[in-house]
Amino acid sequence: MLKIAIVGYGNLGKGTECAIANSPDMELYGVFTRRAPESLKTLTDCPVYSMDSIMDHKGKIDALIICGGSATDLPVQTPMLARHFNVVDSFDTHAKIPEHFAKVNEAATAGEKCAIISVGWDPGMFSLNRMYAEAILPNGKDYTFWGKGVSQGHSDAIRRVAGVADARQYTIPVESALEAVRSGSCPELTTREKHLRECFVVAEEGADLARIENEIKTMPNYFADYDTTVHFITKEELMRDHAGIPHGGFVIRTGKTGLKGENSHVIEYSLKLDSNPEFTSAVLVAYARAAARLNGKGDNGAKTVLDIAPALLSPCTGEDLRKRLV
Repeated sequence: MLKIAIVGYGNLGKGTECAIANSPDMELYGVFTRRAPESLKTLTDCPVYSMDSIMDHKGKIDALIICGGSATDLPVQTPMLARHFNVVDSFDTHAKIPEHFAKVNEAATAGEKCAIISVGWDPGMFSLNRMYAEAILPNGKDYTFWGKGVSQGHSDAIRRVAGVADARQYTIPVESALEAVRSGSCPELTTREKHLRECFVVAEEGADLARIENEIKTMPNYFADYDTTVHFITKEELMRDHAGIPHGGFVIRTGKTGLKGENSHVIEYSLKLDSNPEFTSAVLVAYARAAARLNGKGDNGAKTVLDIAPALLSPCTGEDLRKRLV
């Protein structure tokens, strides 16, 4: 049984707890939290430890799943912990993935540990499908559409704006752009032409709403390149109308084959998710299995989903996988 630990216990941490419970070859070692451990009630009554004590557990854990936010948690936590543990994270700021990879790789290599970063559905499952489609149809163009759904990373980024008590952010594909891509016409689309961003924000009492709205709309890597709408609502409205965390999206590649490009093809992969964090957690858990297996064979350093053989994700034997799935 692989011993897996969780760092952080928000929506992603709770989803990871459920995913581990559904994995026949894993057991939950415990949860590490920055909160007072005695104040935390987990879904499975697993052990809860202070984050300050995590180094006391070196050598006892096969992999850590780090469930913090990409804005400020993961850039610090993942390199720090990758020096001492096999780790998996869901860092999703696409523009900063190369920088994050380099820092984590340096730490994991020095500590002879395996670290798989940017795991989830995008980056993650969508990344794999973009790569497969590009390799198969090199003469083509790919497109990614997200939503309609709640982005955990973007919602977290809004909540870190001063004066914001809570928030949900919906990513919404522009339907006309989606239709144009599916037609095979290979349109040239800007970031702004593909998606809208809609934010529902609960402000703290007395907060400057104009400043908050401006900070959100001009936030680099998150909102600056999109048409963004900000709605200020009450906490009660947020809980009533936006309690769920659905998401999904599409990866589409259109391309041509033949000596003269005479035949056209469309590859489409889609996800429709009732719970963004629970699905992301399920992906994280599968890659934690791969991280533990790789390190057990002496492999170390940082990796992304593109570097991991699919069979390493499954608890099943190679013989069983070949019989059922090939």
